[in-house]
Amino acid sequence: MTLLSRLPNPVRVLLVLLGVGLGLNLRDLAAAAGAPIPALPIPYGGSLLDNALAVLVAVLLASLLRPRGVGLLASLGLRGSGWAGPLWVLVASLACWLGLAALGTPNTALTALDATMLGVLFPLAEEVLFRGLGFVLLVKIVRGPWPLLALPQALLFGMVHWLGFGGFDGGGIALFVGAVIALGGFIFAWLDHLDGDTLWCGLVLHISMNLAWNAFRLDDAVALGWQATGLRIGTALLAVAVLAWHVRRRRGNRL
Repeated sequence: MTLLSRLPNPVRVLLVLLGVGLGLNLRDLAAAAGAPIPALPIPYGGSLLDNALAVLVAVLLASLLRPRGVGLLASLGLRGSGWAGPLWVLVASLACWLGLAALGTPNTALTALDATMLGVLFPLAEEVLFRGLGFVLLVKIVRGPWPLLALPQALLFGMVHWLGFGGFDGGGIALFVGAVIALGGFIFAWLDHLDGDTLWCGLVLHISMNLAWNAFRLDDAVALGWQATGLRIGTALLAVAVLAWHVRRRRGNRL
């Protein structure tokens, strides 16, 4: 029995969603409260600290709120599930690479540090916070229909990116980006659910697509146009179809 696991489910759900909504903004909240937290004195120091604090929030809340008999790793979707599913998702993500190669040009300015931060570490932190805390833990607590449980974190995921593009000041572009990212957050949770409520399939797709978007340069008009948007959503749905096929085949082999 964890410290707060006896709280009513609505209270635990509220705490989870507060953690998801605020996890990436702790330094902003601290600054507003008059106690600013300085960035790390390294490249990407501010963003890296924001993401590290978000993971810390996810781990802390999962430790306090997870149901009896559910381990910490399982509560965040971090238990092992085998690599066959993630490998199939990785194969499906190649569609994004091929499409972006056709639409854009190689980003020769991309450094190993850029790729590591933007393509690996930041997606990892987002998956732990939004899909781990915001979806997998909710499934463990509420045990309701997974699409309904996947929706709040997807909307919060989209909202964070909407704010990153200026929020209301960003107009239609910010709203469009937020909507596309929210849909992506829902599909990442879908992949995670198909693979036994673990993060690995959604994480592999998130990392691969982030790396692809940083490996190629696209004009803004192209990046926000129907081709690139369709490529992004189509790749994610292809990954769902491929993983669903793999899961059905695996279950059939066990019969």
